[in-house]
Amino acid sequence: MSTASDDRRKAPAGERVADWADGRLGIYGLAKANMRKIFPDHWSFMLGEICLYSFIIIILTGVYLTLFFHPSMNEVHYHGSYVPMQGQLMSEAYASTLDISFDVRGGLLIRQIHHWAAIIFLAGMFVHMMRVFFTGAFRKPREINWLFGFLLFVLGMFTGFTGYSLPDDLLSGTGVRFTQGAILATPIVGTYISMFLFGGEFPGGDFVARFYSIHILLLPGIMLGLVVGHLILVFYHKHTQFAGAGRTNKNVVGMPLLPVYMAKAGGFFFLVFGFIAMLSAVATINPIWVLGPYRSDQVSTGAQPDWYMGFAEGLIRAMPGWEINFAGHTLVLGVFIPLVLFGLFLGVIALYPFIESWITGDKREHHILDRPRNAPTRTAFGVAWITAYMVMLIGGGNDIVATHFHLSINAVTWFVRIGFFVGPVIAFIVTKRICLGLQRRDKEKVLHGRETGIIKRLPHGEFIEIHEPLSQEQLHVLTTHEQYQPAEIGPTVDENGVERKVKAPQKLRSKLSKAYYGEDSQIPKPTAEEYREITSGHGHH
Repeated sequence: MSTASDDRRKAPAGERVADWADGRLGIYGLAKANMRKIFPDHWSFMLGEICLYSFIIIILTGVYLTLFFHPSMNEVHYHGSYVPMQGQLMSEAYASTLDISFDVRGGLLIRQIHHWAAIIFLAGMFVHMMRVFFTGAFRKPREINWLFGFLLFVLGMFTGFTGYSLPDDLLSGTGVRFTQGAILATPIVGTYISMFLFGGEFPGGDFVARFYSIHILLLPGIMLGLVVGHLILVFYHKHTQFAGAGRTNKNVVGMPLLPVYMAKAGGFFFLVFGFIAMLSAVATINPIWVLGPYRSDQVSTGAQPDWYMGFAEGLIRAMPGWEINFAGHTLVLGVFIPLVLFGLFLGVIALYPFIESWITGDKREHHILDRPRNAPTRTAFGVAWITAYMVMLIGGGNDIVATHFHLSINAVTWFVRIGFFVGPVIAFIVTKRICLGLQRRDKEKVLHGRETGIIKRLPHGEFIEIHEPLSQEQLHVLTTHEQYQPAEIGPTVDENGVERKVKAPQKLRSKLSKAYYGEDSQIPKPTAEEYREITSGHGHH
């Protein structure tokens, strides 16, 4: 027989905690609004998740490493487990890195995971940004999110640079010396920046401590804020999706965040963590004990930065050593011009969403992604940008390329110099032609169907190939893309015969619009009349 006390039994502890939190934070309403948010199911969206999970791994392993690393330039004699270095004079930073590698339990593995996660984070960012670029996912309302992602990539580059400079080994010291020379080449402010970073003449006594503060506090703090802002905007905007049946700019077709997507994301996180851990266990990166401590009178052979800084180094290596004297000051153009080009090169890709929006004049929201072939000029521009990046990456390792392939380093350097200007042009032309060719093939598919490979002989002796009509879903995917019309300047004379002055920005926009969307830049989509005429039986097999 039940009693009143049975009816008033206490709720489970977890439910009571949730009720307590809801009374103060409103978590029930927040969960109801967001936990059922729909996410599309496409493999390319995992690229962003790889970046996020790698960033989390970097933070976790970085916290562990800070417990044992000593960011000091004070010189000590090494008396650790690594016998070849016994009694050597080195900085505390280098000695503590050796202790982490050989005396701290799991220290070497954590160091390797930390470094490999940084490499994969930036590689994932690069590929993820290119996916967003080629599919047009940066268009309104996601321009700000594009800038957030771009800043994350750039800040990640400098965070990685300050990180691998901390051990004060011969390789990182050579890279820091290279960077200090680039800073000094900056007119007016270069000497001040160098003083603030190094605390005096290179190498100074403070740069490890200052790089350490920048590496673990300043840059990660900004990046963490950008990651949070990026994710908030992803939740706030509807998620982009590829064209398909039932998919419009007003809905999202996919799976809910909880429980399906959350379970898949959790499993994918452990897959990424496991892959990085396995890679770190079998592939050594940055073996500082092989190189020894940094000494300003020594330079390590084959000194290379991590891949993401190779582009900047390639620009400087490929640039002739030009210098000019101006007002009693020497301007090292051989270093300063590459630094300016580096900033411009990144700036163009950062501002591209606003440039394309201005060219098209399109102010609408876009939630359906483009197929890269349907935006030939944009796709060609992106491939040209990547080509220039990769050519300069070769330039950053011109000595390694020369020694490994038994080439002249001068020949490699001249190849990079010429390739930086010629390579992107060739890549642009070839990519655009490929995109137009794919558009023509799609048009043929829509009008004539898919080739089946089945040959049929007609009664009068003619041999034909049977074409299978496409499904309505396939037809929708191949014809749903939008084709902009080139912007026109309009009549230059008004109704009274008075000549109208056309402003320079209008002329420029018209020319760029014709280059993007003119007759030679896109293949007209098949019309409904063309489709009906061919599928009605006249010449359709």
